[in-house]
Amino acid sequence: MKMNAPVTTRLNFKLMNEHDWPLLHELDQDPAVMKYINRGVPSSLKQIKEIGLPRMLAYKNTNKGWGLWKITLKKEGSFIGWVLIRPMHFFTQTPDFSNIEIGWRFKQSIWGHGYATEAASALCNALKMQPEIKTLSAMALADNKASISVMQKLGFTWVKNYIHTDEQGDLDAVLYAKAL
Repeated sequence: MKMNAPVTTRLNFKLMNEHDWPLLHELDQDPAVMKYINRGVPSSLKQIKEIGLPRMLAYKNTNKGWGLWKITLKKEGSFIGWVLIRPMHFFTQTPDFSNIEIGWRFKQSIWGHGYATEAASALCNALKMQPEIKTLSAMALADNKASISVMQKLGFTWVKNYIHTDEQGDLDAVLYAKAL
């Protein structure tokens, strides 16, 4: 069974593909958007094309709804961000196909209007239709209060604090989850 694109009153949803690199690059140029991703460093076009796109295509599954969902405003048709859907631990351990990770990245110009919560909630509701999915999870840096607020609005609860390690060092992070 193929997962249908969600429908909300304000937003359109479409799975992104390799031709959407200009949108990914545009979004990643704002240091405020990237603050909790890589300490505010904009992604280069080379990083998008050689790292980001291959990673996205590695977990993309149209039938299951895995991938980056392009979010656009219905009224203007403008791209405002994306929501990630993929199995937990896809790149770090053995993927857990019963536990789906959800994440988001939105343009700073639309922050505070509830779009991240609306988009993530609609996708969570669509994922609930897949009986093999038992848990939805989301991660954020511990000081990313806006993302943690979205997680809480989605009904996710705190699971644990942990240390996120990347090429720039260690950072405090949190994991939230919701059983379906």
